[in-house]
Formats: sequence, C-alpha cells, structure tokens
Amino acid sequence: MGEMTAVEALAEERSGVRSVRLRIPAKAEYIALARLALAGLAELSGMDEETLADLKLALTEAVSNSIRHAYDQAGGHVEIAYGLNATHLEVEVVDDGAGFDPERPPALDGEELAEGGLGIAIIRTIVDEFEIHSRPGVRGSRLRFVKHIREQ
Repeated sequence: MGEMTAVEALAEERSGVRSVRLRIPAKAEYIALARLALAGLAELSGMDEETLADLKLALTEAVSNSIRHAYDQAGGHVEIAYGLNATHLEVEVVDDGAGFDPERPPALDGEELAEGGLGIAIIRTIVDEFEIHSRPGVRGSRLRFVKHIREQ
C-alpha cells in the first residue's frame, strides 16, 4: 500500500458537532495535511487569524512530538481527531508508539533547553484545556487540547 492510500479521512456532523478524523503516516511531510484540516474547521467557526495561527502551532507541536518521539525507523501512524461546535474546538492526537513521562521536565543541553523540549509547554500556553496520557514503557500516547471560541 502506498503512502497516499494510508491517509484516511472521515468527516461527519452530528448534533451540532462537526468532526474530522485523519490517520496519517508518522512523517513530517504529513503535518501540512493536519494543519489544512484544522484551517478548514476554523474557517467554519469564523475564528480570527491570530487564534488560528496559534492553534496551528499547537497542532504542529503535538503531531511533531508523535512523529519525532513515538516511533523508530520502522515508522507508524498518527491519528488526529478534530471536533468543532459553537463553543469550542477540540483536537486529539494519538499514536501507538513508545510512551514517555509527561511530567519529566525538558532536558537541558548545557545551560539551554535541548531541541524539542518546549513543545508541550507551548501547547499548554496556547489552549484553554490540555491533557496528556502516556507512560514510559507503555505503548501509545494521547494528547488532547481544547480552545474555547465565541459563538458567531
């Protein structure tokens, strides 16, 4: 199966909630697809450009963490679920890769933070609700964030 056929998308609307689900290969070039889906939902909400830019950054950090840290060279997939209603946008990023300790502080390289050490902190700053579920030695991680939006 080629990579393009491995990209799966499902869109639905139920009880006022618009939702989109993507399943992408854990490769950096697919982050743009995740961002496009977010932009499409944001357009439906009437979200301002600054909020959308912040959410694209949060999404990029979340998906990048799964791509960079969850899998070895053999790769895997990242699932992204988006839900939009009149009051909020919810995003969930799930992988089946190596777990980690989300409470562990970013590593220091000399006197500076090591590359990639601020992703979760950036997401927490941007969004209104945040949760992460992962454990070292246990397969899979789930990161969920919510941004409250005004009803248009």
